[in-house]
Amino acid sequence: MSQEQVQDMQTHSSPKIVFERMIQAANRHDLEAMVACFAADYRSEQPFHPERNFSGPAGVRKNWSFFFTTMPDYQVEVLNQSVEGDTVWAELHFHGTQTDGKKQSTLGVTLTGIQADQIIWARLYIEEVQESH
Repeated sequence: MSQEQVQDMQTHSSPKIVFERMIQAANRHDLEAMVACFAADYRSEQPFHPERNFSGPAGVRKNWSFFFTTMPDYQVEVLNQSVEGDTVWAELHFHGTQTDGKKQSTLGVTLTGIQADQIIWARLYIEEVQESH
């Protein structure tokens, strides 16, 4: 390992730690800490819903502010995760109760690219869980 790689490891958190920091901020509903996890040129992609794609932390702030406001008990549960290089693969369960009393549950897989202690891109494969009748 080169001196530069050793120095980089000493000055930056692992991708797993950065990802977990973001999840913890979300579960505390700490919008400022949440937004701070994302790089200025962050890119969010939802291949199943391309109309939801956006760039920059302003989109993160808008989305999560909406979740925190409309679901006071909103939580993100990490069901499984794996790290491959700078990418965190995670199976997530997003859930909460809307202010009108309706339960909301979304499941999916996210791939999150992390460099220099910030999330630089994410690809979300997430769908709302349909209630069985």
